[in-house]
Amino acid sequence: MNARRNFLKGIGAAAAVGAAAPALAETSPDVEWRIASSFSPALDLIYGGGETLARTLADLTDGHFKLKISPAGEIAPAGEALDAVESGKADGAHTALAYAWNKDPSFIFATATPFGMNARQHTAWLAEGGGGGLIDDLLAEHKSMAIPAGNTGGQMAGWFRKEIRNVQDLQGLKIRLGGFAGKILQSLGAEPVAMPKDGVFNALQSGSLDMFEWLGPYDDEKFGQPIAKAAPNYYYPGWWKGGMQLHLVVAKDKYEALPHTYKSALRAACAVADRDMLAKYDAANPAAVKRLVVGGASLRLFPQDVMEACYKTASDLYEQLGADNPHFKKLADSYLGFRADQYLWWQVAEYSFDNFMIRQRHAKT
Repeated sequence: MNARRNFLKGIGAAAAVGAAAPALAETSPDVEWRIASSFSPALDLIYGGGETLARTLADLTDGHFKLKISPAGEIAPAGEALDAVESGKADGAHTALAYAWNKDPSFIFATATPFGMNARQHTAWLAEGGGGGLIDDLLAEHKSMAIPAGNTGGQMAGWFRKEIRNVQDLQGLKIRLGGFAGKILQSLGAEPVAMPKDGVFNALQSGSLDMFEWLGPYDDEKFGQPIAKAAPNYYYPGWWKGGMQLHLVVAKDKYEALPHTYKSALRAACAVADRDMLAKYDAANPAAVKRLVVGGASLRLFPQDVMEACYKTASDLYEQLGADNPHFKKLADSYLGFRADQYLWWQVAEYSFDNFMIRQRHAKT
């Protein structure tokens, strides 16, 4: 009798689970967002970060929450992805917020800033140093919020037709470099030139352009033409991009309307994309830089006096912009204060270990 009673109870429990399943499914609404990417599919690791995000989110929600990623130009030009979210043309954007530099220079702190932090340090500032909240405060007037969703890691400074031996060599240098870094080099005598990507190689060959910045070895190798044939001097470090942090920028009202589980799934998917992109670049760049050197690129370290002049100019511009812009000052104070503590720790543990390992590598080659 007891066995029969337990068997019937088991059937009842199974039936209850079966009855609950449709009800559970009903609590998972179908949501699809249009996402404006600031990137072309040709930048497969960056654009692919958006695809990783979308794929992970669909997996986490059993296909109920989907993102449709649209390449730059389909919904909005690369530099206008934030505008697309604010205007309602897109539900979100996978972008570098520094592209909105002309709206407010404060946006550079979301992405990368001259003589700023590396990718790990920047992540720590966003997550634990108050940076993420400050970026969302900045975005509030654009009816948006941002979630970190990818980082390229450190980038190269770019390709130069001639060697840069001292600060004087920057005088009259025609550069394809905008934003804060462009202003720094302009202050030191360089001349920023606006030019579409397709015109860069011929301009370098003709001498109407002296310097071109793209990304790093993996993407530079696939630029379209062998850049080293026109501008063989491949300079480092990319002191204006110790890491390029990307974000998924989303309309605040649409995010708030999501079920709690979808909000968590969206943040988890962004975290996967964030980690995945950096790992892919760290894995791909070493072999790419070797191939570029074999193809004619000459790796060159900026001279110390050039680095110091750029650093001083950057520090002066931080002060000037902060004096005119309360948003900028608030973000700069937070960011630069966090940077100081990070490099104190880096000097103790990370740099000392990395420097030793680099010396050992050279000792064995």
